[in-house]
Amino acid sequence: MEGTQVTVESVRDVGPETVALELEAPNTFDALPGQFVLVRALLDGEDDPIARHYTLSSSSVTDTFEITVGVDPDGDLSPWLAALDPGETIHIEGPFGNIAYEGTHDVVAIAGGPGIGPAISIAEAAHNAGHDAVVLYQDDDPAHVDRLDELEDDGEANTTVTVVDDDADAELADAIEAHLDEGEVYAFGFAEFVTLVADTIDDAGGDADEAHIENFG
Repeated sequence: MEGTQVTVESVRDVGPETVALELEAPNTFDALPGQFVLVRALLDGEDDPIARHYTLSSSSVTDTFEITVGVDPDGDLSPWLAALDPGETIHIEGPFGNIAYEGTHDVVAIAGGPGIGPAISIAEAAHNAGHDAVVLYQDDDPAHVDRLDELEDDGEANTTVTVVDDDADAELADAIEAHLDEGEVYAFGFAEFVTLVADTIDDAGGDADEAHIENFG
C-alpha cells in the first residue's frame, strides 16, 4: 500500500460521533497546524484501499500527532477508523496544504462542523506562542469542548470562544464582523459554510482573498 505505515497510539471520543486519533509521527514528519494528511486503509473484504484527507488537530507534532474524524455511521472509512485499537496501523501521506500556522501572529479561527479540528489546533498554537486567539464555531453538537473550555478559562490567555447552532448564520456573521480585526483569519468547513464566511468578511469591509480558507468540499 502507498504511503507510510504508522501506529495508532489511541482513539478517544471528543464529541458526538467524533473521535480523535493520536498517530505515531514518521521520521522527518514536519507538519504545522492547518495542514492535512492523506489516510489510506485497506478494509476487510475490499480489494482496493480507501483514502481520505484529514487535517491535523494537534497544535504541534512531537513523537505523535492527532487528527479528528467525524464518524458517519454509513461511511466507508470513518467508522473503521473509530473502531481501531492502539497498536493497529494505517498508512498516511503528507503533510500537504498551503495553510499553515507558524506561531507568529494573533488568529481568528472560524470552524464549521469538522473544521474544529484545525481551528482548535491553530488557536492552541497561537496561545502557546503568546498570541491572542478567537475561535468562532458553528455546530449543533460541538466537539473538543474540553479543549475550548481550557483555552477560554486559562487566566493567562486572551482567548475568546463563541459557539453557535447550525441554523444561527446571522449570529455567526455578527461574531465574524465583531472579531474580524483581532487577528489573521483562518476558516475551515464545507462549501456552504466557507462561502458564508467569505461573504461575511467582504460585507464587513475585509478581504476574503486575504483569509486562509479551506473548503472541505
